[in-house]
Amino acid sequence: MTKKEHLYDLFKPTHYDVYLDINRETKTFNGKVTMEGEAVKPNIKFNEKFLNITAVKVNNEDVDFNVDDQAETVDVNCGKTGETTVEIEFDAQLTDTMMGIYPSYYEVNGEKKQIIGTQFESTAARQAFPCIDEPEAKATWDLAIKYDEKSGETILANMPEKECKDGVHYFETTKRMSSYLIAFAFGEMVSKHTKTDDGIKIGVYASPAHKEDELDFALDITKNALEFYEKYYETPYPLPHSWQLGLPDFSAGAMENWGLITYREAFLTLDPKNASLSVKQHNATDITHELAHQWFGDLVTMKWWDDLWLNESFANMMEYVSSDAIHPEWHMWEVFQEKEVPMALNRDAIDGVQPVHVEVEDPADIDAIFDGAIVYAKGSRMLVMVRSMIGDDALRKGLKNYFDAHKYGNAVGDDLWKALGDASGMDVSAVMKSWLNQPGYPVVTAKIVDGNLQLSQKQFFIGEGKDEGRQWQIPLNSNYETVPELMKDQTLDLGNYAELKQKNGNKPFVLNVGNNSHFIVKYDETLLNDILDHIDELDAISQRELLQDMHLLAKGREISYSALVPLMSHFTKNKSYIVNDALFEIADDLKKFVKPGSEDEKNLRTLFNELSAAKYAALGIESKDDDDNDAVLGRPTIVKAALYAKNEKAIKDAHAMFEAHKDHIATIPASVRPYVMMSEVANYGNEDLIKTLLNEYRQTSDGIYQRDLSTALTATSDKAAIQEILECFKDADTIKPQDLREWYVGLLGSSEAQQAAWDWMRDNWDWLIDTLGGDMEFHTYVTVTANTFYTKQRYDEFKAFYEPKLDTPGLRREIEMDVNLIKGKVDLVEAEKSAVEQAIANEVK
Repeated sequence: MTKKEHLYDLFKPTHYDVYLDINRETKTFNGKVTMEGEAVKPNIKFNEKFLNITAVKVNNEDVDFNVDDQAETVDVNCGKTGETTVEIEFDAQLTDTMMGIYPSYYEVNGEKKQIIGTQFESTAARQAFPCIDEPEAKATWDLAIKYDEKSGETILANMPEKECKDGVHYFETTKRMSSYLIAFAFGEMVSKHTKTDDGIKIGVYASPAHKEDELDFALDITKNALEFYEKYYETPYPLPHSWQLGLPDFSAGAMENWGLITYREAFLTLDPKNASLSVKQHNATDITHELAHQWFGDLVTMKWWDDLWLNESFANMMEYVSSDAIHPEWHMWEVFQEKEVPMALNRDAIDGVQPVHVEVEDPADIDAIFDGAIVYAKGSRMLVMVRSMIGDDALRKGLKNYFDAHKYGNAVGDDLWKALGDASGMDVSAVMKSWLNQPGYPVVTAKIVDGNLQLSQKQFFIGEGKDEGRQWQIPLNSNYETVPELMKDQTLDLGNYAELKQKNGNKPFVLNVGNNSHFIVKYDETLLNDILDHIDELDAISQRELLQDMHLLAKGREISYSALVPLMSHFTKNKSYIVNDALFEIADDLKKFVKPGSEDEKNLRTLFNELSAAKYAALGIESKDDDDNDAVLGRPTIVKAALYAKNEKAIKDAHAMFEAHKDHIATIPASVRPYVMMSEVANYGNEDLIKTLLNEYRQTSDGIYQRDLSTALTATSDKAAIQEILECFKDADTIKPQDLREWYVGLLGSSEAQQAAWDWMRDNWDWLIDTLGGDMEFHTYVTVTANTFYTKQRYDEFKAFYEPKLDTPGLRREIEMDVNLIKGKVDLVEAEKSAVEQAIANEVK
């Protein structure tokens, strides 16, 4: 890839003075930015986008300038190099794209109001003011903001406000930081405050649509996490405050702006009286993720976007390290196995997937590399693998040295590996480069050949894939002591299996104990049967890992899909929620092999019942005082499975629960609420119920309740109701653009609604581009469509619709990958449909 011109090579800013005057009524703003720095060349450039540049001065003298909208720059001739001051005046409009400076809408007592907020990552600071909008271009910043202020409103920014004069709010000078981390917000807000043990001010803010007690959970997590990180990193938090702000409209989950972290409201606020443990865990990891960034990403920032993983992978690991320390009773590393690991393994097996470290230059492509499964989930697995290899003490020592060496500056991946290598005495870089710089991961085949236990590695693919002979340095983590720590070659002979087994207490041979390494294992029949004979002796993570690997091997055509059906019977008595989660992932995946309404589907429901009936009888739909972690987190999975199985007791229990709460539907216990409402829609639904639930959706400010309602409503089979829902897709007063994707996914996953949802997508593509095209998660609309499709008809339609859009900025890789993904599923279903249907029939006889 040809490296584009970096503006930092032309002008190196040291300080910005930014003045903004924002008018909400006219949705306009104007401002002036004064930049001090070194002009490396006489002709310099600053980033701008959607700004109307009205005047430019260099060292107090008016100069000519040229705006290049395509390059997103304003070009200025300084006439000389050296220390230079540039002033640029401009005006622009607020937009509703959730990027740059934008209004966020909410409603209180029937009155519509707004909070003005910002979202600058990755390249949207240039929509707010001219700047060198590149991560390496760190500078100090002075913000001054004026707005059409009303009584009782609050304004927040990265640093504390130092004074308000003539309606202008002046904020203290920031530390040296990148443009994409600047943030501010103003409007009416509710808030809660506290301090850390060493005096850092903490505040949690949200719109007045929320009650103050909904902020308590976030306040507690923030305080505990900041105190944890200061001790863990042995590096002080460098700012006087840490504000957490929930915005009613926010495209991503959250954003790590230094000192003013912004969130989607549902990921910050929480109903203290009715929040599920899984939601608490999710919100805790969201908050701890962003707080981890305050050091790793903000204090030390990647030099360029190709090292984005440096920020996100690390924060993704640390969110589990910290939340596990704060709430050890939550068993957060089991959550890591349930959430992050399968996301990474499924995505990373598709040919054409990006590596963790990916070359990138174009702004549109920068947004597209924010691949949650790779940069976040896979990257965090890599770092968990490193932590497992070098130990926690060496990790902490290496990080302290890394922060000391690069604070208020920038770093590249090799800087981290050097710090960790120096701390541990290991060549961390050599191991990690094989994982970060090439896409995919290996399947390690373990088999007995002429009495010897042999291992081999090759790249694993779901769907068609071109084997380019890639190899990895694989931490094997075997339960047999004689197995080497790393597998560096394509093959490995471990010696006589009978002798190895005897030396290791006749235990079954297992690789990747703890499932910390990013590979899967294909055991031969002898080794697999040995493991299954001792399955109850394995811990929950190892049992889940076996199901996970077998499921992936079936997806990749390494084993027959039909082999999964009898495998599941080994886990019918299992109580671990992470094992049951993997078990019913397989069961759910079998749905694509059976035709809706057929005898085969009836058999599948029977299989679901055999897998879930005893578990449902033990757990029930109501929580119990003696519930352990597995019961609390496992109940939703079992209830959902029992309802699909048409378990009469489960359907009656769900109906009784709905009836008991029908006057206050939001009070249905949150962990099972989506499935109770979904069952009500499916089994007792009518026009009035649909209208009631839609009205609940419109009136509530609880984002989690809204998500549950969308899950229920999109389960309807009524054609009129489906059409009514689709008509809400463009109605932002009902479905905010930030929430549209989950509604689309819900309808797309329904056999009754899929055609209508897919037609809507194709008919409204241009509207979607206009509304959400600047969003860093826009490409996921393509992803979720491909994840759902598996028939030849849908494959042909997907290709016909998306391949002409290959040149759409940021979509090429996604479209090419997803065409491949759907083709693989089509081939799989056609090849194995009969065998799977027969296996299900045999299992339920």
